[in-house]
Amino acid sequence: MSAGDLGRAIGAGRIDPVDLTEAFLGACDSHAYTDRIYTVLTPDRARAEARAASERAKNGVRRGLLDGVPISWKDLFDSAGVATEAGSALLQGRVPDTDAEVLARATRAGLVCLGKTHMSELAFSGLGLNPAYRGSVEAGTPPNVNDPALIPGGSSSGAATSVGYGLAAAGIGSDTGGSVRVPAAWNDVVGLKTTSSRLSLKGVVPLAARFDTVGPLARTVEDCAHLLAVMEGGRAPDLRGATLTGRRFLLLEPYSRDVREAPGAGFSAAVERMARAGARIETGSVDGIEEAMDLSAVLFAPEAYGTWKDVIEAAPDKMFPRILERFRGGSEVSGPDFVASWQRLDALRDSWLAQTAGYDAVILPTVPNLPPDTQRLMTDADYYVTENLLTLRNTRVGNLMGLCGLSLPTGVPSTGLMLLCPPMAEERLLRLGAAAEAALA
Repeated sequence: MSAGDLGRAIGAGRIDPVDLTEAFLGACDSHAYTDRIYTVLTPDRARAEARAASERAKNGVRRGLLDGVPISWKDLFDSAGVATEAGSALLQGRVPDTDAEVLARATRAGLVCLGKTHMSELAFSGLGLNPAYRGSVEAGTPPNVNDPALIPGGSSSGAATSVGYGLAAAGIGSDTGGSVRVPAAWNDVVGLKTTSSRLSLKGVVPLAARFDTVGPLARTVEDCAHLLAVMEGGRAPDLRGATLTGRRFLLLEPYSRDVREAPGAGFSAAVERMARAGARIETGSVDGIEEAMDLSAVLFAPEAYGTWKDVIEAAPDKMFPRILERFRGGSEVSGPDFVASWQRLDALRDSWLAQTAGYDAVILPTVPNLPPDTQRLMTDADYYVTENLLTLRNTRVGNLMGLCGLSLPTGVPSTGLMLLCPPMAEERLLRLGAAAEAALA
């Protein structure tokens, strides 16, 4: 059941939040991969929150649709009294005193916190591979829901797999270069990348703050809409009557064409179903994307390394060497080049908005490749570099251009269709996503 369906069942008296929470905790206790998905479970907190939700339901004072629904949280959201280590041995033993603001808002809305989920080391990888945090690849890397030998995608790897394996009704992750949408696509769930600054980053362990965003991973677009509203303290958009009829989409070249066979086939079939549902789909390109892509190395790594330099250089041997190398790459960029690159990116963002203004959304495959083999990534350095860069290629368009984005399952395992809308247009994006979801079902 989706989080929304569970919430409706609670409201109708068919499910008690206490029983529901115990069912999820029981599933976690018995599942073979729980320790690879969750860094820590919080059963005492979950049960206390579930009891409070149960009382509200009995007294007719529920706080919203998702009151009493259990979800997971990526291990970069501070949670009071519980270790929050962002997938890094560098932060071992870091225990915050307060919840991250988005977690606190979710708690006030009645959601139940099941625990914290695994992630890429300090969120700096789209693969989800993390051999350094718990001492081995298996201990720190969740299994892909379609094949445990493959990586799950990252950096919100545990958030996606907690949903995909049925160990949470939804998961909250973060997205700096694709970290919600990549694992969503590879584990066949829905993932929402919000606009930068739409949701609070207070109490969220940073990677590159100007790109960092908070986003939900769930079974349905409706779930993502309600989770966004909960974390924002607002109201979810009304998705009723959402339609593709007459909606105009730009199928972005070459990003929709230059993909591998299986993701390409899944995406093409999904586009055809959207067209049959009434969508007007036009193929074209947007000037300036390649220039923005070339700026990536000057924008992401310097901010990330500037944030973590002192911590990293105090104990670099605790890091996975390939992640350490990515961070240290930021040391080679000068301050003037960093500032000039941001000024140029701001101009390219304005150009993107002008060129795409006539479309309801831009569409492209979420990820151009399928999840790679975990063990080969550990033994083949060239393969690791190639797959990591390709994995983030399409999703990074949304981050660089400052957009909001949504990844939908296509029906072909581990392939996704991504919609991109202008900044702060999540309501439009979610309505389009709901209509597309219906067409793809």
